[in-house]
Amino acid sequence: MKPAAHPPAPPQPAQPAGSVLRPVERHRADARRRFDDHIAEEVPVAFVYNDRPFAVMMATPDDFEDFALGFALSEGLVEAIDEAAVERVEHLLEGVEIRLRIPERRQEALEHRRRSLSGRSGCGLCGSELLEAALRQPAPVGEGVHATADALQRALRELHAGQRLNARTGATHAAGFADAQGRMLALREDVGRHNALDKLIGALLRAGLDPQSGFAVVTSRASYEMAMKAASAGLPMLAAVSAPTALAISLAERCNLTLIGFARDDGYALYAHPRRVSAGPSA
Repeated sequence: MKPAAHPPAPPQPAQPAGSVLRPVERHRADARRRFDDHIAEEVPVAFVYNDRPFAVMMATPDDFEDFALGFALSEGLVEAIDEAAVERVEHLLEGVEIRLRIPERRQEALEHRRRSLSGRSGCGLCGSELLEAALRQPAPVGEGVHATADALQRALRELHAGQRLNARTGATHAAGFADAQGRMLALREDVGRHNALDKLIGALLRAGLDPQSGFAVVTSRASYEMAMKAASAGLPMLAAVSAPTALAISLAERCNLTLIGFARDDGYALYAHPRRVSAGPSA
């Protein structure tokens, strides 16, 4: 008599992008518990322009095309989305390689900004060989939208509610784009704050959303490079939950960028071009 066949094991649900399950032993007071927890992923992501390597970033393995296009624009490698085309995304043993095609004149400019960025999550200026490459001066942004304090608070609430990866792992930053009423139109997450903003910029470009039609909110400090990326993308406002740096304020003043820091449930601080934010109720 043949032994009864065991039914096949049910398929395991795929893990959400950006996290993996790993065993952990958690100690709280006198209790100890072992379980599988969601852990944020980070992998080396290499940008290759016209078959020539340019930079390697540590990033969350998701939204690769958004990342590639947003990085190219925010770093000043191209001036418009139609100047960059993602040819393919290759998943290699060592990490991920994103191959893009840009105009040859842009490629020639890259030769003056050779750099290799590796080993840090979303490290932006690390490895820049020339001061002029590190301290770029974006063109002034347009007037864009004006928003109320209520709209800013709504955008912050929707940003935090939309952080699904961070809710699982507690290890990622987020960047969101809201309209003048504070309604969240796009949101991206990454282990690196610079990467999250690059992915958001790329998402806006790919969706055809006008950066002037809304404002950006981020779950990090407003460093110089975060302000530079926002201005390079044409965003009129950048609101950060933490503090800005002095250099970020200086750049925002020169670039006509409204810079907001300490954006929390109980208020915010305006550091540059405060005219775009009013204390009245949302429209």
